[in-house]
Amino acid sequence: MAIPAYQRPLVRTLAERMNEPRRFIQMLIGPRQTGKSTAIRQALQSVKFPVHVALASIDSSSRDWLRAQWAQARNLATPSTPALLVVDEIQLVDQWSAVVKELWDEDEWGGTDLRVVLSGSSSLLLQKGLREGLTGRFEVIRSTHWSFPECADAFGYSLDEFLFFGGYPGSAPLRQDEERWLEYMNDAVIAPSISKDVVALEEVRKPILMERLFRLGAASSGQELSYRKIMGQLDDAGNTTTLARYLELLNDAGMLCGLTKFDPKLVREKASSPRFMVYDTSLMTASYGRYRDFLLTDSERKGHLVESAVGACLLARSKREHFDVSWWREGDKEVDFVVSQGADVTAIEVKSGRVKSLKGLTAFMNKFPHARVLIIGAQDTPVEAFLRGEVPLF
Repeated sequence: MAIPAYQRPLVRTLAERMNEPRRFIQMLIGPRQTGKSTAIRQALQSVKFPVHVALASIDSSSRDWLRAQWAQARNLATPSTPALLVVDEIQLVDQWSAVVKELWDEDEWGGTDLRVVLSGSSSLLLQKGLREGLTGRFEVIRSTHWSFPECADAFGYSLDEFLFFGGYPGSAPLRQDEERWLEYMNDAVIAPSISKDVVALEEVRKPILMERLFRLGAASSGQELSYRKIMGQLDDAGNTTTLARYLELLNDAGMLCGLTKFDPKLVREKASSPRFMVYDTSLMTASYGRYRDFLLTDSERKGHLVESAVGACLLARSKREHFDVSWWREGDKEVDFVVSQGADVTAIEVKSGRVKSLKGLTAFMNKFPHARVLIIGAQDTPVEAFLRGEVPLF
């Protein structure tokens, strides 16, 4: 298979880590279909020493399988030549972190120069493995959904195309045939993300409910819905605890999250109703189905689409830049996003063509006078400039 010419910035990071002296296990994590395997193949072009690549499978990969792959890679290393082991979809190996810890430490004691890159879908990998025993032994490289500048450079996307089709690289060649694009999103992205990256790895008693929650939340991206209202719209919804847990799992899979309200009182923040936010606008478009064209032609819906693009951009940046993303409302006054990093707080309002009052920003600044204000879509801060990463947040 030919390796695409376009290389994301993370490829350089990955190549540098593969070629540096053995220090840490490199963990490449991110949602399904964001190009992790392609990035690995591209980075491997820079490696001049022996490499062993293995792809884990939910049906056939076991701890013994992982030990066998490690042994094959070890045999490639010599006292004067390092070797590299790459295992893709590592989260599919049961109790993988315990095996990796054992074998990594053996190599450390034995002086074997075996470098290791592991990859997997979503932060479920991080939660289920890295914190169980690999503390201090790994570094994380994040593969987020493709950004607007990446899609513009690689595929020639306009701003509206990016808003509508989002940042899944595999779907880009299909954008001239919307029905085919929609089938790809449903069959290659949404369905396997839920069935393989969530249901197969976690105890989910109602997988159909989880998919319906995703569809409802993705179509409602940019809007607040109380858990009680969600229960009224979903059959067999169970209780609010179940819905909150399923939304947390969808968040871990890099699909859909519920932004909490900004409030210094943490208990109130956690208890608040979620404001749905997709991690990529294509998930919102796909969930609209045959009504998806309204997302660009109806001002209210386009407003939520633009807000969702800004929110997805903030969520991706928050992983790299280590800040929190929330929103704020008090009575009928609200602010689209609040980003916070320690004592630094910025209130963000998104103007997208529809008439919106700025009374929420005024109320927020009265309550939090130390905060910075950012209006995206204003003349001095265009949406495109923000999505290109040209606007500082703090």
